Amino acid sequence: MNRRSVFLLLLAVGGLLALGIVMLASTGEFSQDAHGRPHYFVYHQLMWLGIGLVLCFTLARIDYHFWVNKWPYLYGLSLLLLICCFVPHIGAKINGSRRWIHLAGLTFQPSELAKFASVCLLSWWYSQEDRVEREFIRGFVVPLGLVGLLMFWTVIEVDVGSTSLIGATAITMTFIAGSRWRYVLSVCLMGVGGIASAIALLPERTGRFFAFLHPELYPADAYQTQQGLIALGSGGVTGLGLGNGRQKLLYLPFAHTDFIFPVIGEELGLTGTLGIVFAYVIFVLAGMSIAVKSRDRAGLLLGTGLVMLIAMQAAVNLGVTTELLPNKGLPLPFISYGGSNLAFCLAAVGILLNIYRQCVSEQEEQHMEQMEMALQAQNKVVRL
Repeated sequence: MNRRSVFLLLLAVGGLLALGIVMLASTGEFSQDAHGRPHYFVYHQLMWLGIGLVLCFTLARIDYHFWVNKWPYLYGLSLLLLICCFVPHIGAKINGSRRWIHLAGLTFQPSELAKFASVCLLSWWYSQEDRVEREFIRGFVVPLGLVGLLMFWTVIEVDVGSTSLIGATAITMTFIAGSRWRYVLSVCLMGVGGIASAIALLPERTGRFFAFLHPELYPADAYQTQQGLIALGSGGVTGLGLGNGRQKLLYLPFAHTDFIFPVIGEELGLTGTLGIVFAYVIFVLAGMSIAVKSRDRAGLLLGTGLVMLIAMQAAVNLGVTTELLPNKGLPLPFISYGGSNLAFCLAAVGILLNIYRQCVSEQEEQHMEQMEMALQAQNKVVRL
């Protein structure tokens, strides 16, 4: 396998992480949630960065088949934690959503574990020898039904973004696994209907959707996106300079989380935003190169699922902040403030590194076998 794939993957992730810390130092002190401490978010992000790096290096050394084979335990734990979000004194309600758990001084989102569990589930399911993916019940209804249960508990937390992300990744994996296209198309249509129902039943999401279509008629719901566009426009090509942005001065809500991209555009300009897009493209290409060259079907599906989870999350965030999509509330991977999401993304990188290591080990074994066969053939010729 080309070693440049791993080098480019780590280079892209390292660049995004470094930029994230710098921009948190620039934006975090102006947030109302900083509790009067200028570097409150930087300290907490560095703490989660340390946790994420430990996970990354640890998972890089653990055989990825372990996680694929242990999917029932990951699935059960994810389901339990999602339910705990509604348990008093355990679940935390923030900004009208019950998607957090506060435990041992840490606040994290169980939906991040649910994403990983769904990918492991589908990787195991479609890597079985009997090739069930062509069957409608065993290869389509049952696995997507199990994923749908996780999606149900995620959406009632009022987390439509993570629900859509899990669903889109699951559909992508079923398609890559070889499911019939008519099955995939039918579930895509069902997914669109489910999103439409969620928008209609959740008043906050209804306002965001119509604000996306007619921002002039819904100024309150469109305020955040409009302020983000002002920030992007103010930056121009070269930007106002690091730390000189104005929209983060309480004009743009959540400038350190979901809407950190417009602040980057304001301070670093078009060059900074295009650099971010380029880094994500490199991440996707390098990650898919590792997944495609994995040693087996499980590695292919697991690597593809993890790359797609991060790639689609980045695409949705960029689409929301540039008003190409309705507001979904998803952070920008590796950059936005958010401990559990950062830890998940770095854990996914660690698993990709293990997929690469497993493939390299197999290639080395094959090379050694070929060398031994060549030596044996040479010895036979010498004896003759």
